[in-house]
Amino acid sequence: MAKSGSSGRWLQEHERDPYVLRARRDGYRSRASYKLLELDAKDKVLRPGAVVLDLGAAPGGWSQVAAGRVGATGRVIATDILPMDPLPGVDFVQGDFTEQDTLDRVLGMLGGAGVDLVISDMAPNMSGMRAVDQPRAMHLVELAMDIASRVLKPGGVFLSKVFQGEDFQQLLAQLRQSYGTVASRKPQASRARSRELYWVAKGFRGN
Repeated sequence: MAKSGSSGRWLQEHERDPYVLRARRDGYRSRASYKLLELDAKDKVLRPGAVVLDLGAAPGGWSQVAAGRVGATGRVIATDILPMDPLPGVDFVQGDFTEQDTLDRVLGMLGGAGVDLVISDMAPNMSGMRAVDQPRAMHLVELAMDIASRVLKPGGVFLSKVFQGEDFQQLLAQLRQSYGTVASRKPQASRARSRELYWVAKGFRGN
């Protein structure tokens, strides 16, 4: 089947993307790795010895960065519906984290301990129709917020991709009730035309 004009243009743009080329050169699994590197440089969310949960982790670009930053004394647990090739220093659980079985496997790995940081770079499969895509995207953020509230230690950090639009302010208000500070960031590695932002919420107040 021939590629559509739009998908062909996207592929050409992707192949010329400086962050794609840089990721290949640096050995990262995706250009998204540089978003987390930028966010960490500014907000210092990753530290040696930390326990990190990466939601929607495949193909592993964020888990790869996190494992490198937390080091041998830290731990990264990653989960996704899609399979993910193994990464050093990362424990992977394949499944839907909103289903109890998958969540139980994640909790089992934690052994009753909490996590220091929950990260999510999740986005829905985009249809191109904003009225459809925006609610789907914000639902993923809401699900990630819920999981974070269950597993974070008091004082922990939640970092999530979010899309500007409907429900943005409502969810931001909820987040501010649960965390000491919430910052909105737009990394340089985010494509300029993208509506994505990242929320960095620090100081989880606990349940």
